[in-house]
Order: sequence, then C-alpha cells, then structure tokens
Amino acid sequence: MRRDAVELDRFYRTAPGRTAQAMILRRLAALWPDAKGLDLLGLGYAAPWLDHYAPSARRAVAFMPAGQGAVAWPGEGASRTALGDETRLPFPDAMFDRVLVTHALEEAESLPALLREVWRVCAPQGRVMIVCANRSGLWARADSTPFGHGRPFSKGQLSGLLDDAAFEATAWARALYAPPWRMACGPRAGRVWEETGERLFPGFGGVILAEAVKRVAALTPRAAARTRRAGLEAGPAPALSPHGSRSASRSEKR
Repeated sequence: MRRDAVELDRFYRTAPGRTAQAMILRRLAALWPDAKGLDLLGLGYAAPWLDHYAPSARRAVAFMPAGQGAVAWPGEGASRTALGDETRLPFPDAMFDRVLVTHALEEAESLPALLREVWRVCAPQGRVMIVCANRSGLWARADSTPFGHGRPFSKGQLSGLLDDAAFEATAWARALYAPPWRMACGPRAGRVWEETGERLFPGFGGVILAEAVKRVAALTPRAAARTRRAGLEAGPAPALSPHGSRSASRSEKR
C-alpha cells in the first residue's frame, strides 16, 4: 500500500524532509539545470522539485497514483495535479520531454507496467529521471521517512529495469548522506554530510538518481506482466544530459 500523499507532504515540511528535498535537488539540478521550453511530468510525488522547474517549463504536470492520493500542486493558482492509474496515464504518446519519477517505484504494484507507461509518454529521445531509495543507504532503514517504505533498489537493479523498459541509462548520482536524524539535518550539517559522503562513502547515499534516455530504436518495452519484481544494478554509462553534460560527467559511475 502506498504512503498517503498527505503524509509525504507533511514529511517534506520537517527538518529531515527539507534536507532531503535540498540535497536531492542539488544533484538533480546538476543534471537538469532547468526545463526551459520543455514539457515536464512529475510522476509519484514530485511536488517538492517541480517548483524548481515549473517557472521555465512550457508545461509542468504532477501525476499522483490513485493509491497514494493527491495534494494540490502548485500551492497557489490553478492546480496542475492529476490523479489516476499509474499504469494507464491519461496523456498522449510522446507528450513529455522530461519525466521526473519520485516516490513511485518503491511501492508500485507492477514496475514493468509503470515504466512501460513512462516510455510511452516520453518524447523520442526524451529523458527520465528516477529518484528512489538506495538499498545500501541508511534512509531505506528509517521507517520515519518515506524512503523506509516499499522496496529500495541497487544501481544494478535499476539498470535492469531501465533496460527492460527500453531506456538507456546515461548518468548516475547519489544523494542524502546525512543520517535520517533531526540533529543531522540542519542546512549546514546536511551540506557537510553530503560533501563528506560523496568523497569518502560514495556508495552509501540514501537515494539513487538515475537519468535515462528513451530508446527509439527499440520497438516497445517488454510486455508488462502484473507481478511484483524485487529490485535492480549495471555498468556505468556516460552522462549525456543535454543541459548538464559537464556536471553529469562528474556523476557517480559505480
């Protein structure tokens, strides 16, 4: 069962939640600095990061799974939140240039079906960014955070899922090296933990970020059987993000 959207929203208003938001955005913005002129979809619970991209995007939509429920996004003005079946997205084929997937894979009923839909709504050469709990990180063991619920993933497991869904991984990064304790999650402490962890313990970030490009040469993703699949890891690939190739080249290649 998915975490309720209200619980997710409440978490991101706490000190650990604000640190998680900032540290993930730090790595995300290195790969995707902005979304100028692009159509952007946030799938799962992406509201904390859509605020960064919405001002420059041509279109930005937050899609939240029915099992999770929804909160209105943005906080002011007309809502751009949609609620529905994550395996039957209500969008035309090839509609979005960028798809940000957060708090979506860990509790999905069918990973292949979800990723098949992401592939369908991505434009040719469209980019997807998956942010999910790292199996080796402390945050996956903390029930007090959303990252401690559902299935965490390893890099290899994510690689396998992306390959099956006809995506090619182009950049990898990790974030959230601070332990999930309130005392370690102040703005200054969070940055110190992040910089230290990236140098000394690069494999133990709380979340994995995987950027991938839609493979248009592939016919379609593999058929999506409605079965649970435990996790994901694979060899490194060059960082090809068109807006952040230099920053992405420094992304983790482990």
